[in-house]
Amino acid sequence: MRAALDQARAALATGDVPVGAVVVDASGTVLGAGRNRREADADPTAHAEVVALREAARERGEWRLDGCTLVVTLEPCTMCAGAAVLARVDRVVFGAYDEKAGAVGSLWDVVRDRRLNHRPEVVSGVLAADSAALLEEFFRGHR
Repeated sequence: MRAALDQARAALATGDVPVGAVVVDASGTVLGAGRNRREADADPTAHAEVVALREAARERGEWRLDGCTLVVTLEPCTMCAGAAVLARVDRVVFGAYDEKAGAVGSLWDVVRDRRLNHRPEVVSGVLAADSAALLEEFFRGHR
């Protein structure tokens, strides 16, 4: 999670919402890292999770990321939760809950929908206060 927090700080420095993510393999090696890049790239899909999943898939040479864990500072939205399911990650670990758009238990629960063919394990609240503090800092400057 500390590596994901570093990515979130990098997003904050560029004016993007400070969300960071990493994908690690079973040994804990980082295969992909990402931060929100929507503003930087003018890309609505450039969420930290998508960036990290894409990088991990390139590193691995395949789209299936079984055996991997997606670690993200904020509860994934619907798009990112769906991407985690489609990438077949074993686990999603996140920091702060997103009561407005979270799709891993808050507003929706995409990753545990029994209709889907893959359901990753979920670990929530990891360094949540640190993640929330970055978000509060960002939004305080935008309101």
